This record gives sequence, structure tokens and C-alpha cells, in this order.
Amino acid sequence: MELLNQSGEKIKDITLNQEIFGIEPNQQVIYDVVNAQRAAMRQGTHDTLNRTEVRGGGKKPWSQKGTGRARQGSIRAPQWRGGGTVFGPTPRSYAVKVNKKVRQLGLKSALSYKARENKLTVVDNVTFDSIKTKNFIKFLNDIKVEGKVMVVVTELTAEVVLSARNLPNVFVCPADHASVFDILCYDKLVMTEGAVKYFEEVLA
Repeated sequence: MELLNQSGEKIKDITLNQEIFGIEPNQQVIYDVVNAQRAAMRQGTHDTLNRTEVRGGGKKPWSQKGTGRARQGSIRAPQWRGGGTVFGPTPRSYAVKVNKKVRQLGLKSALSYKARENKLTVVDNVTFDSIKTKNFIKFLNDIKVEGKVMVVVTELTAEVVLSARNLPNVFVCPADHASVFDILCYDKLVMTEGAVKYFEEVLA
């Protein structure tokens, strides 16, 4: 694969680790990892009041016998208007446990998919002297990348992050925070040479 500079010029050819960027993507593992990541994004703060949490209802509405009406113990029972909710949602975590090796295989599969579909571009570095959106636009145009783009770097700088902030289809992410879900959400993947080495060391 070609290693480009920020101006889109070829510097040299690099060889990607085939155990990381050249495996057959495992669709089931990708599904499991993405499903777990999306589940972990849920806040789980939903809550309803059951009959013990609704205010009032301490007194029995009427006598047990003799009124001709059905017996009632509290006006906060579920059948009453304003009463408690039966089996309503309560705060919980939706997190799903995924084994470390499965997570790693999912990341390898996502990276291999991008490499196989020629949607991976490797650059030597991404640096800017000032915070300007046009700098980032020029960078993407020079390396001939368009559409929804995820840029993975080893170290975030204010110049890079803030220059890309106003671009709705661009996501800048540090290599140690890249996820399978993010990689698959974007059409093109741009990685620095340092990010490639990071994945080759961590996932080896």
C-alpha cells in the first residue's frame, strides 16, 4: 500500500500486517461487537413509579365490606387513575459482555474490510499550523478522499480537531479509542502511519 504525505504525494510503499489488515472479515463477530457497543451507548435512565413510590394512598378508600363496591386497599393501586405502574422500566445497564479476543477479532475484521474494499488511506502524519477548516478540506482533497471520512491519528492536537469540527462528515479519532462501530459508520478510513503501527502492535 502507498504511504502518502499531506499533499497527496507518494512517499513509499508500505506492507500492512496481513493478520490485522488482511483477514477474512467475520460477519458474526462484527455483528456481536457492534451490537454490544450500541447497547453500551444506551443511558438506561428510564424509570416509572410503582405503587410503593407513588405519593399518597396510605388510607383504605372505604370499608372492606358493606358498601356494595369492590374491595380496595389503596388509591395508588395499578387499577386506579394516578396509581403505580406494573412492571414498568427501571434504571438498568444495557451493557453486554464481549470477550477481549472477540473484540480484537471484530476490530481486525473491520480494518480488513476497509483495506479489502480499497477504502483505507495511509498518510505519514496529519498536522496543521493553524486552526482553519479550509486546511482540513484541502488535506482531504489532496489525498483524494471524499464522503464520510474517519481520520485515525495517534495523538490529537487542537489544530487538527478544531479544523475538522465544522465538517459534518468528518470524524477525527485517536487510535486507542477507535471502535468497530465508528469504523463501519464511515465510508472512508484515513490512518496515519503511527496509527497503523499502533494497531499492528496492539492486535498482534
